[in-house]
Parts: sequence; C-alpha cells; structure tokens
Amino acid sequence: MVDLNHVVLIGRLTRDAELKSIASGQAVCKFSIAVNRRRKNGDQWEDEANFFDIVVWGRQGESLHQYLVKGKMVAVDGELRQDRWQQDGQNRSKIEIVANNIQLLGGNPGSGGNYQNSGYNQGGSGSAGGPAAADSSAMAGASIAEDNFADDIPF
Repeated sequence: MVDLNHVVLIGRLTRDAELKSIASGQAVCKFSIAVNRRRKNGDQWEDEANFFDIVVWGRQGESLHQYLVKGKMVAVDGELRQDRWQQDGQNRSKIEIVANNIQLLGGNPGSGGNYQNSGYNQGGSGSAGGPAAADSSAMAGASIAEDNFADDIPF
C-alpha cells in the first residue's frame, strides 16, 4: 500500500508572511492561516477557527511574499511535515504544512472588492506556469463577474 500525505486548505492569513534565508541562501517564507469550520451546537451553527502554519520554500516564497498579508485569503496545496527537536531536555514537535502550490484568492482587505487571482505553481513538471499562472487580468475579470452575479440572486 502507498502512503499518502496531501493537504488542501483555504483560509485567511493571520499575520503578514515572514521571508528569511537559511545558511545555504535558499529563501523560506512562513505564515499562518485560519480556517473556519462550522459545526452545529443544538439548533445554532458555530464557527470554530483552526490555525495552521505554512512554509513556502525557494522562488515561490520570494515571489509571493509581498502579496501574503494579514487577512488575504489563500488556497494552499501541500503536505504535512513534522519537525522534532529537544528543548530544555524535553522532546518537542510541531506540524507544519509545506506548500507546493499557493493560489491567492479574492481581493486584499480594504481593496473595495477589486479581485486579483494569481498563483505560482511549483509542481513536479518544472514549469513556472501552467493553469495556476494564467493571465491574472482574465482571472480577475472572471472573479469580479462572479461576485456581481452573486448580488443578483433573488434568494
């Protein structure tokens, strides 16, 4: 049997992304997202926030860093990684999501509804493009049209 480790999340950044370089010079971009989960408690629906730490390596992190600001909605496709270390004689561990693909969704907070979709696909094909890196102006127009359509629904 083959093991599987694949995560897909959509959420909002809880803080601005941090971009650093490790000793080898490779860039690493880190941020956290909140993903809401709805659950029913009696007759009421309640939102429960779950928080996840995301790590983006290399050019993808460098390219997206400036757009990864608090409140921005993103879709993250990646895998879980467990980091283990010892601190003060205690074994510690932390689970992070290492992103393979990040898609920027919606507009920036306070942008007045102007939508921008862009992404950077670092998939195994080696291309820095593909569907995720399609013309953002065409995608922006589609998102605006979808948003305006939602206002016209009579129910």
